[in-house]
Amino acid sequence: MNDSSRSRRRMTGAERREQLIQIGRALFAEKGFDGTSVEEIAASAKVSKPVVYEHFGGKEGIYAVVIDREMQRLLTLVTQALSASHALVKLERAALALLQYIEESSEGFRILVRDSHAASGTGTFASLISDIASQVEDVLADEFKERGYDPNLAPMYAQMLVGMTALTGQWWLDVRKPRREEVAAHLVNLSWNGLTGLDPNPQLTAATRGLVLAPPADARTARPTERELKESEKARERELKEQEKAQREQEKAQREQEKARERELKEQEKTRERELKEQQKKLQREQEKAQRDQEKARERELKEQEKTRERELKEQQKKLQREQEKAQRDQEKARERELKEQEKTRERELKEQEKVQREQEKLQRDQEKARERQARKAAKGSPQQEDGDSA
Repeated sequence: MNDSSRSRRRMTGAERREQLIQIGRALFAEKGFDGTSVEEIAASAKVSKPVVYEHFGGKEGIYAVVIDREMQRLLTLVTQALSASHALVKLERAALALLQYIEESSEGFRILVRDSHAASGTGTFASLISDIASQVEDVLADEFKERGYDPNLAPMYAQMLVGMTALTGQWWLDVRKPRREEVAAHLVNLSWNGLTGLDPNPQLTAATRGLVLAPPADARTARPTERELKESEKARERELKEQEKAQREQEKAQREQEKARERELKEQEKTRERELKEQQKKLQREQEKAQRDQEKARERELKEQEKTRERELKEQQKKLQREQEKAQRDQEKARERELKEQEKTRERELKEQEKVQREQEKLQRDQEKARERQARKAAKGSPQQEDGDSA
């Protein structure tokens, strides 16, 4: 049988069921329960939605099977790890079992740590951790008795120990560094030695180093749970019924599809009309709002302009008043200077007049003195002339 004939071969009910489980598991890990739809599962499996509903009744049925498988796998690994004889080895192997599960079944762990949806009907990741803590509690109780501690405290310490390991696993799910054995060694170092006795270079014991626990990593080889067996039996019954009524359902489906297409077209037309009306109303509201905003903006602008004009007018009036006052002060100062200059001019004129008067008086005195000298000379000359005439 060549590849094309095998690809066209119709899957059995069990094969189809397993295919849907694996596809659902991948989608739940990526998007979560609420983010995954039946349409996506059916599209990925290249089947119609009724096939998914026939096998599982909806995505809730697939989710429940995935959760059951992952919880059974993790619980089996941890239970196997706790079967060791020495307490330290139990602790090492339990930590290593969780990290091995995370490494080999990352998608499953992502689904579990999101906390199982109520549709799973199998509880939550917290309940799984509680189951593991109950097993660890028995181990711690025996150790407490041997070392003289109160065994009644074992439940509390078990919650602490398992919670620390689980949260470390969630962190390691994304970073993946360092290697899982090294992470397990550090977990055991803290939980076994405590903060005051930490080993700077912790290592797993020889009994645990390199250990890989069963079951194998491929979840598809896991032993079916009771729920899966019941669901598988129901699926086979539904498949027989489906084959009997396939022809009738196909015809009915075609009619329903035609009606559905007509309804869908009508709904699309109505939707488009509603959207168009809503867009028109929205556009009208936006335009009205824009107009109101523009009017308010214009009013604010006019008010601001009016205030600006008033402020400018007041400033101009104040400036003009200051300039007038300054001009008055300058005029008064100019008048004062002019009066002072006039006063000085009058004083200079008076001084000039006084000087001229003094010069005139001096000139008069000089003239009088000159006349007096001439008169004396004339007086002296007259006797001599008389003596000459007589001679």
